[in-house]
Amino acid sequence: MATTAETGPLQPDSAHEVLPQPATPSRPTPPGQISRLGIAAVVVTVVLWASAFVGIRAVGPSFSPGPLTLGRLAIAAVVLGLVVLPKLRTLPQGREWWPILAYGVMWFGGYNIALNAAEHVLDAGTAALLINVNPILVAVMAGLILKEGFPRWLIIGSVVAFGGVAMIALGSGQRSTADVAGVLLCLLAAALAAVSVIVQKPVLRKFPAAQATWFGIMVGAVCCLPFSGQLLTELQAAPLPATLGLVYLGIFPTAIAFTTWAYALSLIDAGRLAATTYLVPGTTILISWLVLGEIPTIWGLVGGVICLVGVGLTRRRSR
Repeated sequence: MATTAETGPLQPDSAHEVLPQPATPSRPTPPGQISRLGIAAVVVTVVLWASAFVGIRAVGPSFSPGPLTLGRLAIAAVVLGLVVLPKLRTLPQGREWWPILAYGVMWFGGYNIALNAAEHVLDAGTAALLINVNPILVAVMAGLILKEGFPRWLIIGSVVAFGGVAMIALGSGQRSTADVAGVLLCLLAAALAAVSVIVQKPVLRKFPAAQATWFGIMVGAVCCLPFSGQLLTELQAAPLPATLGLVYLGIFPTAIAFTTWAYALSLIDAGRLAATTYLVPGTTILISWLVLGEIPTIWGLVGGVICLVGVGLTRRRSR
C-alpha cells in the first residue's frame, strides 16, 4: 500500500501510451476540469490499493516481506513491460535517472518491504489506517517543495478525512494485533510513499504514466534481487492460492494501480490527489467484509462516511 518526480517536454516518440497524456502536462488540470478518464484512474487506484492490504495479509504466511516484494515487482515488470516496451523509443538520460532511482528504491522497494513486514503483525485494516498519515505528509511537502500552496479546503478536507480515519481506528482497535514494530514499519512506509509522490511528480512532465511506473518497478526489482533464492524456495512450498494471490498483487495493485496513480498524478496536484487515498481504509474494510467475512463495526462505517465527506471537501475550490 503503497502512496514520485517531473520536468521538461514530452518525448515525441513516447507521447502515445496506454493512457493518454494531457496536452500541456507542465501544469495540472484544474479540479473542475478533470476528465472522466482521470476520475476513473483515481477510482481504480483506490480500489486496487485497498485490495492489496487484504491480499498481502492473505499471502503473508507463505511469503516473507522481501520475496513477496520481489515477486510482485517481477510480475508487474513483465506485464507492464509488454505494454511499454513496444512503444519505448528513448530512455531517461543523465540526471533524469536520479528521481526515477529515488522513487524506485523508496516506493517500489522500501515501501513494499516495510508494508509487507508490518502486515505480518498488523491486520489489513489497521495497516491501511496507519498508512493514511501519508496524505498529510504529501500535502505539506507538495505545498513547500512543489509550490502547490496550502488551499483552505484541502486543509479542512484533510483534517475531516483524518478524523474519519481515526474513527475507523476506534472501531478496529479491539481486533488489532498491532505492536510497536508494526506501527513503526507502517509509519516508515507512509513516509517513503509521501517522499516518492513528490519525487515522481516532475518525472510525469517528461514521461508517460506507464513508462514512469515501469522504470520505477524495474529499479525496485533490481534492489530486491538478493531475495531471489528465498523467493524460489518459498514459491516451491507455497500452496496454489498463495501463488495466485502473488500474481494478483503483481498485476492489479502494482502494474495497473501504480500506473493509474501516475496518470492521475500527471493531471492533479499531488496534495489533492493524495487526499483521495483517505478512501482506502474504508474500501479495505468493505473488501475484507466481502472477501474474508469480517463485518465492520458501526465506528468503521461512520468513519468511512466521514472520510468520503473529507475527500469531497478537498475537491472544493477556494474563491
